[in-house]
Amino acid sequence: MDLACFLLLAGCHLAQEAPLFRTGVSVVRLDVQVVEGNRIVENLESADFEVLDEGSPRAIEYFGRSADPAAVLLLLDASGSMRKYVEQVAAAARAALAQLGPEDQVAVMAFARRAKLRADFTRDHAAIARELLSAAQPDEEIGSATLINAAVLEAAGQFARSQPDPRARRAILILTDNNSMGYKTPDEEVLRALWSSAVVFNAIVTGRGYRPPPPPAGKASNPDFTPADVFVLAERTGGEVARAEQAGAAFRDMLERIRSRYSLHYRLPADARPGSFRAVRVELAGSARRRYPKAQVRVRQGYYVAE
Repeated sequence: MDLACFLLLAGCHLAQEAPLFRTGVSVVRLDVQVVEGNRIVENLESADFEVLDEGSPRAIEYFGRSADPAAVLLLLDASGSMRKYVEQVAAAARAALAQLGPEDQVAVMAFARRAKLRADFTRDHAAIARELLSAAQPDEEIGSATLINAAVLEAAGQFARSQPDPRARRAILILTDNNSMGYKTPDEEVLRALWSSAVVFNAIVTGRGYRPPPPPAGKASNPDFTPADVFVLAERTGGEVARAEQAGAAFRDMLERIRSRYSLHYRLPADARPGSFRAVRVELAGSARRRYPKAQVRVRQGYYVAE
């Protein structure tokens, strides 16, 4: 596979799944968002960014913006307390999905105790809008409890199973009240799946959802029974969380913000060992840092090199 072919020609696809850097695949892909407060910083160029891989600068080989396609999996908490919010999203779906480009792919998964794929990745956005209306209805197959981390693991795995457009920026957008326990699915396991799949995790938190406090200092906790924390998953994958009672309006806004991200690609360092985790940092460079001194750059904390 000619790296230049992939980076410069929109129609050239990787033979392997893009985010898993197997032998012969030498591209690291980052999905980056820049914000000042709640405002998205747009119109930045490749020269406005510095990429550090394990602390060492890397040259950006490809730079893209909203013209690049997106693959978004909508993960809906369909437990009883969330039904009215799913209905709000369904009511706003047609207008919200109209913001997407013709190459953007969307999938729908609903969950409670179990996750269920309602619609696989498709460019038929009208079909997705119809499926969201169905997802708001009770479904005995998914049970009645709420297991967020298990559902996120299932959603991350769907990208590998379905193989959406390898050019696309990958994102999960969950709608939930963040009221769940992570039974035998600790955050670190979920984060590894998200990092390995190059998926940015975003959340709309509704109702009485809150960020769980950290465990008391010096007190041991059981990693098999931990409260769900979509805030942590979003922060560590470069995504964001919106608190909203009007889920439909938040859904429209979050889709727009997902589409406004930058794509940065660089060569996998020659010393990257298979199976190792490599930390990543992206910063604004030069004049961009001076123009936006309070800007925050959101990007995943790193990636695993596939064995």
